[in-house]
Amino acid sequence: MIEEVIPEALAGERIDRIVALVTGCSRSEATDLIARDGVHIGERAVTKASHRVTTGDVVRISGDPHRAPVVVEPDDEIEIDVVYEDDDVIVVNKSPGVVVHPGPGHSGSTLVHGLIARFPDLRDVGEPERPGLVHRLDRGTSGLMVVARTHDAYVDLVNQLSTHAVERAYTALVWGHAEHSRGVIDAPIGRSRRDPLRMTVAIDGRPSRTHYSVDHEYHEPVVVSLLTCELETGRTHQIRVHCRSIGHPVVGDALYGGQRSSLRIDRPFLHARRLSFVHPGTAAEVTFEAPLPTDLTRVLERLS
Repeated sequence: MIEEVIPEALAGERIDRIVALVTGCSRSEATDLIARDGVHIGERAVTKASHRVTTGDVVRISGDPHRAPVVVEPDDEIEIDVVYEDDDVIVVNKSPGVVVHPGPGHSGSTLVHGLIARFPDLRDVGEPERPGLVHRLDRGTSGLMVVARTHDAYVDLVNQLSTHAVERAYTALVWGHAEHSRGVIDAPIGRSRRDPLRMTVAIDGRPSRTHYSVDHEYHEPVVVSLLTCELETGRTHQIRVHCRSIGHPVVGDALYGGQRSSLRIDRPFLHARRLSFVHPGTAAEVTFEAPLPTDLTRVLERLS
């Protein structure tokens, strides 16, 4: 166990930063340790990585926050739909049900295992457990993703994402009819305190903005709407959480109240259909489109 008394110079700092400073781990590793009740102030476990310490706090850190290095082995049985490839980037159309990268509870058979098998040069790009990845899609979401193939391309694309220069448009089918034909959902998103697998709108969450417009309204056999959602930010589960926050959860989304017997599908009706960014090698703006997959088009055929 490590025990530290907070000096005046560190008063007001976040607890995850304190853990990282003391142990030399990353901020994400510190957050994981906090989630496992490995950090206490006095006798009380810290529950939020954003908790701010005060002078004289006694911080007790138990356990090793450093994660074991993840080795991603190639798996040529993972099917990958490559939409475009060159020396700098790869654009893929991810199938629903495919996990993008290894994580807790899922160490193998992910998209990156297939990417490494097909593009071995990705191994040294980005983070070891998610080589080449600059963004991700949820397991149940289908559609377009860009993967960096070189270090320079990785840095460029990460910067474009952080400055909101990458345009990402999704097709979503949601329950009910929106009050307005278009709008912006501006609500911070953070992890739920009740369920660590869920995200929620929270005052202390990260700034999050989703633009939406109504493409079509259906009345039979259920009342639903087809939306185009464009991300200004890219938080975990952002569209799903934001749609639920305005009373229109994504159809088929069991985690956020969108799975109903009147229109059952096996996954959230959410598809990343358009992706635009400045090509890191040529500086030209490029745009890619992916049509709705068969399982989602069949759902629309049942509506009128």
